[in-house]
Amino acid sequence: MRHRTAPLDVAIVGGGHNGLVAAAYLARARRRVAVFEARDQVGGAAVTEEIFPGFRYSSAAYLVSLMQSKVVVDLDLARFGYAVTPKEPAYFAPFPDGSHFFMWRDMARTQAEIARFSTRDAEAYPRYEEFLGRVARVVEPTLLRPPPDVPPRGMEDALALGRLGLDLVNLGRADLAMFVRLMTGSVQDFLDRWFVSERLKVALASDGVIGTNGGPRTPGTGYVLLHHQMGGVGGVRGLWGFPRGGMGAVSEAIAASARAAGATIRTGAPVERILIRNGSTRGVLLASGEEIEARVVVSNADPKRTFTRLLDSAELPDDFRAEVEAYRCVGSSFKMNLALDGLPDYRAVPGTAPGPQHRGTTHICPDLATMERGWEDASNGRTSQRPLIEITIPSVYDPSLAPPGKHVMSMFVQYAPYHLVGTTWVEERDRFADRVIDTVAEYAPNLKQIILHRHCLSPLDLETRFGLTGGNIFHGEMSLDQLFSLRPFPGWSRYETPIRGLYLCGSGTHPGGGVMGAPGHNAARAILNAR
Repeated sequence: MRHRTAPLDVAIVGGGHNGLVAAAYLARARRRVAVFEARDQVGGAAVTEEIFPGFRYSSAAYLVSLMQSKVVVDLDLARFGYAVTPKEPAYFAPFPDGSHFFMWRDMARTQAEIARFSTRDAEAYPRYEEFLGRVARVVEPTLLRPPPDVPPRGMEDALALGRLGLDLVNLGRADLAMFVRLMTGSVQDFLDRWFVSERLKVALASDGVIGTNGGPRTPGTGYVLLHHQMGGVGGVRGLWGFPRGGMGAVSEAIAASARAAGATIRTGAPVERILIRNGSTRGVLLASGEEIEARVVVSNADPKRTFTRLLDSAELPDDFRAEVEAYRCVGSSFKMNLALDGLPDYRAVPGTAPGPQHRGTTHICPDLATMERGWEDASNGRTSQRPLIEITIPSVYDPSLAPPGKHVMSMFVQYAPYHLVGTTWVEERDRFADRVIDTVAEYAPNLKQIILHRHCLSPLDLETRFGLTGGNIFHGEMSLDQLFSLRPFPGWSRYETPIRGLYLCGSGTHPGGGVMGAPGHNAARAILNAR
């Protein structure tokens, strides 16, 4: 038997951080809004979970930088517990020969590190950062407004395109040429124009491939690098930080803000179907059989899941359905969370007392060629033989995440293809996890002895546990043909869909992936501006 409740203004499918941001804005505008989340906690992939007793992990997403300051201020998130500690150092890399490389918040200190490998690169590095800053200042205003349709549907679109074109022209000829190369080329080609040191280039290239179905030579990875510069912590552009209480504290702060504004948030309430009548939404059907009436429905799920699993695709126009089928939404990322009985002792910087080698993001990858070979493995349906590994130890900053003297370690690993050849993820998960640990142990020999527990998430696990179709952490590839006015589909970049009253608010919409809140902000604005 189906139960009915009073009609809502807005029903939001999924309590990921963008769905919560949309709910908070809509509730502040006095809309009657409710969020329906399948899991027993909000946040989607931005959660803190006590996987092992006493050890609390940011089990999927693990760092903050992209969260838009306007969202933080508008929703008064600091009042609800939002706090981020910037990393210092920003980066640490040990190398096979026993040497190492740090990057710091202080430019002069980082230049001194770079100069140990290349004085030329040390001189070029500030110019590189200044260029990214100039480009980011042009791009950042576009993050918090719906992109114009291409081709323009009306004067508003034409004016928006004209304004963006003028901003880009004002960069100047040299910067504009470099910007075009960044947007269309590979991260390796872009970095080769700036630097000669392999150690600096591999450090910077990681931002172009993390979470991406591509290697450093893959066209389009240049933009992914820029995307990761669209935020900052502590006033430093591109710097990342650790949220106090883990990533779940970020989501909980947004949820608390939404509740304070009057939103209802229901966990353990999976949506079975988005209900449609005569081409318009009329609400949602929960898996329990409860039917919720709503004038507007907003999906925080990725576009693939929304249009292939939450509604009957026959409701969609043929051309739109073809776009959904063609949308690329496959990932190659693997996440591992460790419970440790101490800290890793790196050969390059020995010591098990908390030191700078434990406070930054540690990258295990000696050079770009190794990174590219890892992608070649994945593109042929194999897990990487020499994976790229990004390590953080948030308990060094926030001891509440682990018992006294213990630590939690996060490992984000490339490359692990969703589609394997000749095996399955059930068979491969532990084998690949062993390879990852063996790789890190070459640099920190004590690692195996201090592991108390390990928790592994393959791309298939990311899909089944967090609803990330294909294990893609960005809700869809962030390639040039799936960005800005083309995200998720040409002609449908403004959060609306062909179903009247149905909107999207997840990372599959502009401006894309990461814990940034911009899609939720923009979707709420589109709903409030709708006539």
